[in-house]
Amino acid sequence: MKIIKWVTVGTLSLQATLSLAADTPKPVTHSDFPEFPFEQVLLGRDLFHDPILSGNRNISCASCHHAMLGSADAVPLSVGEGGLGLGAKRHGTAEAPAHQHIPRNAPAIFNLGASEFTTLFHDGRVMKDAAAPGGFAMPEGRALEREAASTLAAQALLPILSPEEMAGSEGENEIANAVAREEIRGPDGAWAMLAARVNALPGYRAQFDGLIGAGKPVHISDIGNAIGAFLSYEFRADNSAFDAYLGGRERALTPPQRRGMELFYGKADCSSCHAGTFQTDHKFYAIGIPQIGPGKGHGVAGADHGRSAVTGDSADKYCFRTPSLRNVALTGPYGHSGAYATLEEVVRHHLAPREKLMSFDPTKAPLPALSGYGVVTPQMPDKDELERIAAAITIDLPPLSDKEVDDIISFLHSLTDPASVNGRLGAPRIVPSKLKVDTLADQ
Repeated sequence: MKIIKWVTVGTLSLQATLSLAADTPKPVTHSDFPEFPFEQVLLGRDLFHDPILSGNRNISCASCHHAMLGSADAVPLSVGEGGLGLGAKRHGTAEAPAHQHIPRNAPAIFNLGASEFTTLFHDGRVMKDAAAPGGFAMPEGRALEREAASTLAAQALLPILSPEEMAGSEGENEIANAVAREEIRGPDGAWAMLAARVNALPGYRAQFDGLIGAGKPVHISDIGNAIGAFLSYEFRADNSAFDAYLGGRERALTPPQRRGMELFYGKADCSSCHAGTFQTDHKFYAIGIPQIGPGKGHGVAGADHGRSAVTGDSADKYCFRTPSLRNVALTGPYGHSGAYATLEEVVRHHLAPREKLMSFDPTKAPLPALSGYGVVTPQMPDKDELERIAAAITIDLPPLSDKEVDDIISFLHSLTDPASVNGRLGAPRIVPSKLKVDTLADQ
């Protein structure tokens, strides 16, 4: 009988090992990423950190997506146009208050340059589509004028048009005025105005000469392509302990990380959505993350209908894209609204989404002040809207013990690539416009 019992247990253990091997992804290879000329990467680095692309010349892409802040900005909802500083210390001023908090959490950029990422933003409003202008489906009125080299290149052309992110408000500058008139495309549109700014700077003109040809006017697509090339290079993260394990080094993971991995790809069912090489299935789900902040203006105050605002399908209400988990320990706060500050909080939300949504305390997710130093408590939708969010939840995961939650969190830490923590290149000291480059040293 003892022999039979040993054989049974051994068989079950073998089956579990085989199942784990079938679910864990293949190692990342260079073929997973497109390659770009290094000159284009360096040009993109300058453009990404240069306020020249903002309407009021006071904020850059890096202000909300900084290498030293996990490729985002470490706050639930960003202070965009009109703010000063970086991260948790960014704020508006009494003399020039910031317009409003950005409605959604600044998403992390790690590995978004991999070829499999064909859909971006929390709601997927940029999608690769061979039938669409420039090869990508874009929001209404913002169809690409020329082909984009990558999904990152296409998405880079949207924040520069957002009044609260980079463009500014009507009456403040010519870019904001064009956006307010919905004059985006064409020779007199906002994109052309921004491209002309860049084209007029000798430092940029010299770099573009080597890429697009001497004297050929810079087009907004050239700017997007350069930024996309930089983002793909700068935020590649594929040398974590987990990557080492996938490459054959079984001892690369600690015992708790190994137990967490087995839970992640087994009992806990995390990999049903966080699947594949970069722990995302690229789909959209309603998991009831608490809605905080101004929302996207979908119905009642503070509401955000997520994917349905793009597709028009009511079945997509409150659905948001599954994020990649690479470097996830660096990229908090978590969720489309940034409601959860820690990995433990967001993991526990997945285990009891309705309960966590309805009991959420917004004072635990303070936002940087829009006028002066300090923080403010974010608003939340009314009770009826919370009930609608709760009713849309589809996630239903098995319960886990505190020990199992701890092990899963240990595994999530194994996804950190130390070499990518501060970016592969980092920020330039100066940019061709000579405008100020935001740094943490200024705090």
